[in-house]
Amino acid sequence: MSLVEKIPEMTDQDVINLLANARRLAETGTDKQRAQAGELLPALEEAATARHAAKLEAAAAKRAAMRKPRKVAVAAAAG
Repeated sequence: MSLVEKIPEMTDQDVINLLANARRLAETGTDKQRAQAGELLPALEEAATARHAAKLEAAAAKRAAMRKPRKVAVAAAAG
């Protein structure tokens, strides 16, 4: 199984760490490391972006669920 195939099974922190390492190696690694990093970067960036978006959506949904309905708040203030 290649590293790209393992990305869906990785934790969010593992993806972030691997992405940081791949970016570093793409800049400062040997020719072989640069080539390998170049192969991994698109998949890692896509996974990191998707996971970040999912976290933002979950947080927004949680905030929305925690909010009290506006009519109840207005009625309580008037009473």
